Amino acid sequence: MLDVRRLRLLHELKIRGTLAEVADAMKYSPSSVSQQLTLLEKEAGVKLLRKSGRRVQLTPQAEILAEHAAALLATLERAETDLAASLSTVTGTVRLAVFQTAALALMPDFLTIMSIEYPEVRVEMTQREPETALYETWARDFDIVVAEQYPGHAAPHHPGLDRAILAKDPIRLAAPRTDLGGKPISSLADTASMAWVMEPHGAASRHWAEQACRSAGFEPDVRYETADLQAQIRLISSGNAVGLLPDLVWAGGVAPVRLLDLPGLPERTVFTSTRTAGRIHPAIRACREVLERVAAERM
Repeated sequence: MLDVRRLRLLHELKIRGTLAEVADAMKYSPSSVSQQLTLLEKEAGVKLLRKSGRRVQLTPQAEILAEHAAALLATLERAETDLAASLSTVTGTVRLAVFQTAALALMPDFLTIMSIEYPEVRVEMTQREPETALYETWARDFDIVVAEQYPGHAAPHHPGLDRAILAKDPIRLAAPRTDLGGKPISSLADTASMAWVMEPHGAASRHWAEQACRSAGFEPDVRYETADLQAQIRLISSGNAVGLLPDLVWAGGVAPVRLLDLPGLPERTVFTSTRTAGRIHPAIRACREVLERVAAERM
């Protein structure tokens, strides 16, 4: 009989790539992971790993076992879900990954409501960028992710993850309340000679913002880069830059900047995602339902 825990380690090695990453994810030492996989080889009666430089690779037989391990883990998750659904009380721990603006705008009310309505559910929240969080939810590091995608920039899809839209979030040009250098700003084209603040290269929001400027006929002068939207707001409100910001950053407050609509009234999509094997778990359903309520009130 093959050991389920060792099969899980093989599955983790397939999706994470190295023994060190498996050890970090599973809270083991690399030597313990290696020893357990050696025992799995003895149980299976076939070679599962081969060395490739300083790394190890899965043999074709290991690939077969890893696929079965993935199916087995999904079955176990469905079993846990059915067991939890048979209880009269909603309990459990939900690990939630969320991007910055959603953490600021949605999490305080969400956590308050959860503590009142579902006191036996423990919510653990971590801030993560959407692309990373979607992968980590697929890999079982998180149970739910609150993610975003910009127009024309679909967020990555992973097998076995569903999606539920929370809200459509308008994106607008954010400019200082007083005109920069005495120049009036009434459209995106008026910012062609101005300093811009954007997220670093590689972010979907950065690529989308650059394309929006180019469609308006200019290359943006991006002098300031930061993934912290609160820092962007301070730079804009102080008169040092302009930027493109989603409405969610103002949820529950008054924008300290001037907001102008963009051509086509673009919106980003805010959504939740969870593994299909566990999506009907009462604690996960409760979290998604409360998130939907909070998003409806805030956006």
